[in-house]
Amino acid sequence: MMRILVTGSTGHLGSATIEFLLNKTSGNDIAALARSEEKAKTLIEKGVDVRIGDYNDYDSLVKAFHGVDKLLLISSSEMGNRSIHHINTINAASEAGVTHIVYTSFIRQKDDPNSALWFIAKDHIETEEHLMNCGIPYTLFKNGFYMDMITDFIGQNVLDTQTIFLPAGDGKVNFALREEIAETLANVLTSYGHENKSYNIGGEETVSFGEIAGFLTEISGLKINYVSPDVETYKQELIKHNVPDMYINMFAGFAMAFSENAMNVPSEDFTMLLGRKATDVKGFCEKTFS
Repeated sequence: MMRILVTGSTGHLGSATIEFLLNKTSGNDIAALARSEEKAKTLIEKGVDVRIGDYNDYDSLVKAFHGVDKLLLISSSEMGNRSIHHINTINAASEAGVTHIVYTSFIRQKDDPNSALWFIAKDHIETEEHLMNCGIPYTLFKNGFYMDMITDFIGQNVLDTQTIFLPAGDGKVNFALREEIAETLANVLTSYGHENKSYNIGGEETVSFGEIAGFLTEISGLKINYVSPDVETYKQELIKHNVPDMYINMFAGFAMAFSENAMNVPSEDFTMLLGRKATDVKGFCEKTFS
Protein backbone atom coordinates (compact mmCIF):
# COMPACT_ATOMS: atom_id res chain seq x y z
CA MET A 1 0.00 0.00 0.00
CA MET A 2 1.33 3.45 -0.97
CA ARG A 3 0.26 6.35 1.24
CA ILE A 4 -0.06 9.74 -0.52
CA LEU A 5 -0.40 12.97 1.47
CA VAL A 6 -1.63 16.24 -0.02
CA THR A 7 -0.87 19.62 1.56
CA GLY A 8 -3.13 22.59 0.86
CA SER A 9 -5.89 20.00 0.89
CA THR A 10 -8.78 22.41 1.43
CA GLY A 11 -7.72 24.80 -1.35
CA HIS A 12 -8.88 24.64 -4.97
CA LEU A 13 -5.94 22.66 -6.37
CA GLY A 14 -5.50 20.38 -3.36
CA SER A 15 -9.16 19.40 -3.05
CA ALA A 16 -9.43 18.83 -6.80
CA THR A 17 -6.33 16.60 -6.76
CA ILE A 18 -7.79 14.56 -3.91
CA GLU A 19 -11.00 14.06 -5.91
CA PHE A 20 -8.99 12.60 -8.79
CA LEU A 21 -6.96 10.46 -6.38
CA LEU A 22 -10.18 9.06 -4.89
CA ASN A 23 -11.12 7.85 -8.38
CA LYS A 24 -7.79 6.05 -8.67
CA THR A 25 -7.20 4.57 -5.24
CA SER A 26 -8.83 3.92 -1.87
CA GLY A 27 -9.49 6.80 0.50
CA ASN A 28 -7.49 4.82 3.05
CA ASP A 29 -4.39 5.41 0.90
CA ILE A 30 -4.90 9.18 0.80
CA ALA A 31 -3.94 11.56 3.58
CA ALA A 32 -4.52 15.29 3.73
CA LEU A 33 -2.79 17.97 5.76
CA ALA A 34 -5.15 20.49 7.35
CA ARG A 35 -4.95 23.02 10.16
CA SER A 36 -8.09 21.66 11.82
CA GLU A 37 -10.61 18.87 11.43
CA GLU A 38 -13.34 21.47 11.02
CA LYS A 39 -11.69 22.86 7.88
CA ALA A 40 -11.36 19.34 6.46
CA LYS A 41 -14.80 18.05 7.43
CA THR A 42 -15.74 17.26 3.82
CA LEU A 43 -12.55 15.24 3.32
CA ILE A 44 -13.16 13.24 6.50
CA GLU A 45 -16.65 12.38 5.24
CA LYS A 46 -15.07 11.01 2.05
CA GLY A 47 -12.83 8.66 4.01
CA VAL A 48 -9.62 10.66 3.61
CA ASP A 49 -7.10 10.35 6.44
CA VAL A 50 -6.95 13.96 7.66
CA ARG A 51 -3.82 14.86 9.59
CA ILE A 52 -3.51 18.05 11.57
CA GLY A 53 -0.43 20.17 10.99
CA ASP A 54 0.75 23.72 10.51
CA TYR A 55 3.56 24.98 8.29
CA ASN A 56 4.88 27.02 11.22
CA ASP A 57 4.85 24.05 13.62
CA TYR A 58 7.68 21.77 12.52
CA ASP A 59 6.91 18.97 14.99
CA SER A 60 3.28 18.83 13.85
CA LEU A 61 4.50 18.33 10.28
CA VAL A 62 6.85 15.49 11.21
CA LYS A 63 3.99 13.78 13.05
CA ALA A 64 1.57 14.32 10.15
CA PHE A 65 4.02 12.90 7.60
CA HIS A 66 4.69 9.69 9.52
CA GLY A 67 4.02 6.66 7.30
CA VAL A 68 3.66 8.77 4.14
CA ASP A 69 5.35 7.55 0.96
CA LYS A 70 4.58 10.35 -1.50
CA LEU A 71 4.00 13.96 -0.52
CA LEU A 72 2.33 16.56 -2.72
CA LEU A 73 3.60 19.95 -1.56
CA ILE A 74 1.20 22.53 -2.95
CA SER A 75 2.86 25.92 -2.71
CA SER A 76 1.76 28.04 0.24
CA SER A 77 -0.45 31.04 -0.44
CA GLU A 78 1.24 33.22 2.18
CA MET A 79 3.62 35.28 0.06
CA GLY A 80 5.78 36.62 2.89
CA ASN A 81 6.25 33.25 4.56
CA ARG A 82 6.06 30.94 1.56
CA SER A 83 9.73 29.93 1.43
CA ILE A 84 9.85 29.23 5.19
CA HIS A 85 6.69 27.11 4.94
CA HIS A 86 8.11 25.08 2.08
CA ILE A 87 11.50 24.48 3.69
CA ASN A 88 9.86 23.42 6.96
CA THR A 89 7.69 20.98 5.01
CA ILE A 90 10.60 19.49 3.07
CA ASN A 91 12.76 19.11 6.18
CA ALA A 92 9.90 17.51 8.12
CA ALA A 93 9.22 15.13 5.23
CA SER A 94 12.87 14.11 5.24
CA GLU A 95 12.81 13.44 8.98
CA ALA A 96 9.56 11.46 8.69
CA GLY A 97 10.96 9.20 5.96
CA VAL A 98 8.90 10.40 2.98
CA THR A 99 10.35 8.84 -0.18
CA HIS A 100 9.09 11.21 -2.92
CA ILE A 101 8.00 14.87 -2.96
CA VAL A 102 6.01 16.45 -5.79
CA TYR A 103 6.12 20.25 -5.65
CA THR A 104 3.89 22.73 -7.48
CA SER A 105 6.10 25.52 -8.75
CA PHE A 106 5.40 27.74 -11.78
CA ILE A 107 6.42 27.94 -15.41
CA ARG A 108 8.99 30.53 -16.46
CA GLN A 109 11.51 31.24 -19.19
CA LYS A 110 14.41 31.99 -16.86
CA ASP A 111 15.38 32.86 -13.30
CA ASP A 112 16.02 36.59 -13.59
CA PRO A 113 16.04 38.87 -10.51
CA ASN A 114 15.31 41.80 -12.85
CA SER A 115 12.15 40.19 -14.22
CA ALA A 116 8.73 41.54 -13.24
CA LEU A 117 7.99 37.95 -12.24
CA TRP A 118 10.65 37.91 -9.52
CA PHE A 119 8.11 38.76 -6.80
CA ILE A 120 6.63 35.31 -7.40
CA ALA A 121 9.75 33.51 -8.61
CA LYS A 122 12.06 34.08 -5.65
CA ASP A 123 10.34 31.78 -3.14
CA HIS A 124 9.74 29.06 -5.72
CA ILE A 125 13.38 29.06 -6.80
CA GLU A 126 14.56 28.83 -3.18
CA THR A 127 12.16 25.92 -2.63
CA GLU A 128 13.25 24.10 -5.78
CA GLU A 129 16.92 24.41 -4.83
CA HIS A 130 16.27 23.15 -1.30
CA LEU A 131 14.18 20.26 -2.58
CA MET A 132 16.74 19.19 -5.18
CA ASN A 133 19.46 19.15 -2.52
CA CYS A 134 17.53 17.48 0.31
CA GLY A 135 18.21 13.91 -0.80
CA ILE A 136 14.57 12.92 -1.37
CA PRO A 137 13.51 12.04 -4.94
CA TYR A 138 11.43 14.94 -6.26
CA THR A 139 9.20 16.00 -9.12
CA LEU A 140 8.78 19.66 -10.05
CA PHE A 141 5.44 20.70 -11.53
CA LYS A 142 6.16 24.08 -13.10
CA ASN A 143 2.54 25.07 -13.60
CA GLY A 144 1.35 27.48 -16.24
CA PHE A 145 -0.75 30.47 -15.28
CA TYR A 146 -4.19 29.33 -14.17
CA MET A 147 -6.54 29.58 -17.12
CA ASP A 148 -9.32 29.98 -14.58
CA MET A 149 -7.91 33.41 -13.69
CA ILE A 150 -8.21 34.86 -17.19
CA THR A 151 -11.60 36.30 -16.20
CA ASP A 152 -9.97 38.09 -13.24
CA PHE A 153 -7.67 39.92 -15.65
CA ILE A 154 -10.10 40.68 -18.46
CA GLY A 155 -13.26 41.11 -16.35
CA GLN A 156 -16.33 38.90 -15.99
CA ASN A 157 -18.28 41.58 -17.88
CA VAL A 158 -15.84 41.87 -20.79
CA LEU A 159 -18.65 41.25 -23.31
CA ASP A 160 -20.40 44.33 -21.90
CA THR A 161 -17.34 46.58 -21.80
CA GLN A 162 -16.09 45.10 -25.09
CA THR A 163 -12.56 45.94 -23.98
CA ILE A 164 -9.65 44.07 -22.41
CA PHE A 165 -7.62 46.72 -20.56
CA LEU A 166 -4.31 45.22 -19.46
CA PRO A 167 -0.65 46.31 -19.85
CA ALA A 168 0.46 42.93 -21.18
CA GLY A 169 1.62 44.17 -24.58
CA ASP A 170 2.03 41.42 -27.16
CA GLY A 171 3.47 39.00 -24.61
CA LYS A 172 2.33 35.40 -24.75
CA VAL A 173 1.44 33.24 -21.75
CA ASN A 174 1.31 29.52 -21.10
CA PHE A 175 -2.07 28.83 -19.51
CA ALA A 176 -3.32 25.65 -17.80
CA LEU A 177 -6.75 24.79 -16.42
CA ARG A 178 -6.53 24.17 -12.68
CA GLU A 179 -8.74 21.07 -12.77
CA GLU A 180 -6.54 19.49 -15.43
CA ILE A 181 -3.41 20.30 -13.41
CA ALA A 182 -5.06 18.44 -10.52
CA GLU A 183 -5.82 15.46 -12.75
CA THR A 184 -2.22 15.41 -13.96
CA LEU A 185 -0.91 15.57 -10.39
CA ALA A 186 -3.07 12.56 -9.50
CA ASN A 187 -1.68 10.69 -12.52
CA VAL A 188 1.90 11.33 -11.42
CA LEU A 189 1.25 10.57 -7.75
CA THR A 190 -0.21 7.16 -8.60
CA SER A 191 2.53 6.11 -11.02
CA TYR A 192 6.29 5.74 -11.14
CA GLY A 193 9.12 7.00 -13.29
CA HIS A 194 8.78 10.69 -12.40
CA GLU A 195 11.56 10.85 -9.83
CA ASN A 196 14.02 13.77 -10.15
CA LYS A 197 12.18 15.24 -13.12
CA SER A 198 10.87 18.70 -13.90
CA TYR A 199 7.74 19.22 -16.01
CA ASN A 200 6.36 22.38 -17.63
CA ILE A 201 2.62 22.12 -17.12
CA GLY A 202 0.91 24.19 -19.78
CA GLY A 203 -0.25 24.21 -23.36
CA GLU A 204 1.68 23.35 -26.48
CA GLU A 205 0.77 26.83 -27.73
CA THR A 206 1.04 30.09 -25.81
CA VAL A 207 -1.50 32.90 -26.18
CA SER A 208 -1.48 36.71 -25.94
CA PHE A 209 -4.31 38.81 -24.53
CA GLY A 210 -4.73 40.33 -27.98
CA GLU A 211 -5.46 36.83 -29.24
CA ILE A 212 -7.90 36.31 -26.38
CA ALA A 213 -9.74 39.45 -27.54
CA GLY A 214 -9.88 37.85 -30.99
CA PHE A 215 -11.33 34.61 -29.57
CA LEU A 216 -14.02 36.58 -27.72
CA THR A 217 -14.85 38.57 -30.86
CA GLU A 218 -15.32 35.32 -32.77
CA ILE A 219 -17.37 33.70 -30.01
CA SER A 220 -19.66 36.64 -29.22
CA GLY A 221 -20.01 38.34 -32.59
CA LEU A 222 -19.05 41.59 -30.83
CA LYS A 223 -15.87 43.54 -31.49
CA ILE A 224 -13.74 43.03 -28.37
CA ASN A 225 -10.87 45.50 -28.24
CA TYR A 226 -7.54 44.95 -26.56
CA VAL A 227 -5.92 48.01 -25.00
CA SER A 228 -2.47 47.74 -23.42
CA PRO A 229 -1.92 50.97 -21.43
CA ASP A 230 1.19 51.98 -19.52
CA VAL A 231 1.36 50.46 -16.04
CA GLU A 232 0.61 53.70 -14.16
CA THR A 233 -2.54 54.34 -16.19
CA TYR A 234 -3.62 50.76 -15.49
CA LYS A 235 -3.04 51.16 -11.76
CA GLN A 236 -5.02 54.41 -11.68
CA GLU A 237 -7.93 52.68 -13.41
CA LEU A 238 -7.93 49.94 -10.77
CA ILE A 239 -7.82 52.57 -8.01
CA LYS A 240 -10.93 54.19 -9.52
CA HIS A 241 -12.68 50.84 -9.15
CA ASN A 242 -11.63 50.56 -5.47
CA VAL A 243 -9.37 47.56 -6.00
CA PRO A 244 -7.21 47.02 -2.86
CA ASP A 245 -3.53 48.02 -3.20
CA MET A 246 -2.32 44.45 -2.70
CA TYR A 247 -4.30 43.26 -5.71
CA ILE A 248 -3.38 46.29 -7.81
CA ASN A 249 0.31 45.49 -7.39
CA MET A 250 -0.27 41.79 -8.04
CA PHE A 251 -2.29 42.36 -11.24
CA ALA A 252 0.21 44.94 -12.47
CA GLY A 253 3.15 42.69 -11.64
CA PHE A 254 1.73 39.76 -13.57
CA ALA A 255 0.75 41.99 -16.50
CA MET A 256 4.31 43.31 -16.74
CA ALA A 257 5.61 39.74 -16.58
CA PHE A 258 3.22 38.76 -19.38
CA SER A 259 4.51 41.66 -21.48
CA GLU A 260 8.08 40.38 -20.96
CA ASN A 261 7.07 36.91 -22.22
CA ALA A 262 8.25 35.62 -18.84
CA MET A 263 5.71 32.75 -18.99
CA ASN A 264 5.93 32.13 -22.74
CA VAL A 265 7.07 28.51 -22.51
CA PRO A 266 5.26 26.12 -24.88
CA SER A 267 5.49 22.52 -23.70
CA GLU A 268 4.32 19.02 -24.56
CA ASP A 269 4.74 17.79 -20.96
CA PHE A 270 1.14 18.56 -19.99
CA THR A 271 -0.37 16.58 -22.87
CA MET A 272 1.94 13.66 -22.14
CA LEU A 273 1.12 13.49 -18.42
CA LEU A 274 -2.59 14.22 -18.81
CA GLY A 275 -2.93 11.54 -21.47
CA ARG A 276 -4.85 13.78 -23.86
CA LYS A 277 -4.73 17.28 -25.29
CA ALA A 278 -5.36 19.83 -22.55
CA THR A 279 -8.10 22.45 -22.80
CA ASP A 280 -6.89 25.40 -24.84
CA VAL A 281 -7.66 29.07 -24.18
CA LYS A 282 -10.15 29.33 -27.05
CA GLY A 283 -12.05 26.33 -25.69
CA PHE A 284 -12.04 27.87 -22.21
CA CYS A 285 -13.40 31.14 -23.59
CA GLU A 286 -16.13 29.32 -25.51
CA LYS A 287 -17.24 27.50 -22.37
CA THR A 288 -17.01 30.57 -20.14
CA PHE A 289 -18.51 33.26 -22.38
CA SER A 290 -20.93 31.44 -24.71
